[in-house]
Amino acid sequence: MPSPRYDLLALDLDGTLLDPSGRVSAASARAVRAARDAGMAVTICTGRGLAECLFACEAIEQRQPVIVAGGSMISDPVSRRTLHRFPIHVDLVRDAVDFIHRHGHAALVLKDPLEAGYDYLVVRGRERDHGRFEVDPVTRWWFQTMSIRVREVDHMDDDEHPEHTVRVGVCGFSDLMAPIKRDLETTFADRALVHHFPAVIGPQHTGLVTAARTVDILELFDRDASKWRGVRKLAQMLGVDVSRVVAIGDHINDLDMLQNAALGVAMGNAVPEAKAVAKRQTASNAEDGVAEAISRMLSGEW
Repeated sequence: MPSPRYDLLALDLDGTLLDPSGRVSAASARAVRAARDAGMAVTICTGRGLAECLFACEAIEQRQPVIVAGGSMISDPVSRRTLHRFPIHVDLVRDAVDFIHRHGHAALVLKDPLEAGYDYLVVRGRERDHGRFEVDPVTRWWFQTMSIRVREVDHMDDDEHPEHTVRVGVCGFSDLMAPIKRDLETTFADRALVHHFPAVIGPQHTGLVTAARTVDILELFDRDASKWRGVRKLAQMLGVDVSRVVAIGDHINDLDMLQNAALGVAMGNAVPEAKAVAKRQTASNAEDGVAEAISRMLSGEW
């Protein structure tokens, strides 16, 4: 087998390395091992926080650093130390949380867990007539399923670690999130990066969604935080030239790494925007698309 043309492989999780059931298939795990055996460094590059992707790290025996929280942190999956992060300025966090409260939702503030001692600060606010804003049931389920450490407060004044925030988010039905996204992008156009995509839901939530109405996540980051920025920083840390980076993904928050990597591969189930910027396309995550892509890379075809 010829030597691979690439030195660093960046893999998105949901819709990419994870199959539709949320697991890493045996074929994908074998392919990742083959990539490492051929001399490639492998990283996970996901919108999830570190605690939310440790099961996937175990499935592929990940020992090298991973890029989490939409590119805003690079973490060691073994020691769980944060190696690098792109924090959000405290004033931007406060403004974003106030914005989310004005639209009637609790704010989900993701922290650097190494510094804060927990993963999410849920800022529920307090309305004069309606009390605190409730956290949506999908988020509650996610916190419980992933054993996420959560602290709940009423106000940002109760945040003991304002300087350790890497993301501000909100979750809800797509018809409610879409106008909030437009307003958020307009309000913070010069200050932040905003992503909007469907949430992972449990079997008990399938009755809540339809083809036209999904449960969506809206996330705000520092403008310097993105998956490609994270990949580029990790490549620098590993001594890998960015011209030898390959990335595989499927959704909106993968666009910059698919477009900027030497080889960007879109999954067969990817959104049209991802397919449009990728150089190659592989099978879907239900058909071991990651394994197919790695096989084509290692054979020299790609």
